Amino acid sequence: MNVNFKTKSPLVLYIHGKGGNAAECDHYRPLFPGHEVIGLDYQTFTPWEAGEEIHEEVERIKIEYEGITLIANSIGAFFCMNAEIDRLISKAYFISPVVDMERLICEVMGFVNVTEEQLKAEGVIPTVSGEDLSWDYLCYVREHPIKWSAPTEILYGENDNLTSSETIASFAREHNAKLTVMEGGEHWFHTEDQMRFLDEWIRKCEASALLLP
Repeated sequence: MNVNFKTKSPLVLYIHGKGGNAAECDHYRPLFPGHEVIGLDYQTFTPWEAGEEIHEEVERIKIEYEGITLIANSIGAFFCMNAEIDRLISKAYFISPVVDMERLICEVMGFVNVTEEQLKAEGVIPTVSGEDLSWDYLCYVREHPIKWSAPTEILYGENDNLTSSETIASFAREHNAKLTVMEGGEHWFHTEDQMRFLDEWIRKCEASALLLP
């Protein structure tokens, strides 16, 4: 239900990654006392469609809260960066964000021996991993470079198999984001040690924010 006033509590909005769901937001509730915490189960899976879906939801809910803190995971972070919501939120926490989709697509193409000419001619090419290569998708990411200006904290696993350390460090520099690297961490933060590290990262970031003048 839409309302025309702001609540007293700020909001934490969680955007899941591939294979995730909105219920994962429950994990973050204890980390943000005094906040309402909700997750968004987006129903589309291209950056232009998911981006529009996320943008519409943020526009809808932003009038209800004093501010929105975004937590986005993996490709969910990529979709958020294509949603033009950076001026609608207060800050962002990105966990293993996909920050160079063009490079990732091209790496997959090289791995499965698909050329750009083949992909352009066929439009869509299935791969053995179950992921489709799409010419429209590749063209979109080339024509829409990431523009992101929200204050952002990034958590990255040293052994992330989707994004190189050089790529994530470059993105952090270019977008004035703060980067934290977990030694031995993976792209998917899921083990007990990894989740403990993630939780402590958020607590430290939140504590540091409270100390700012």
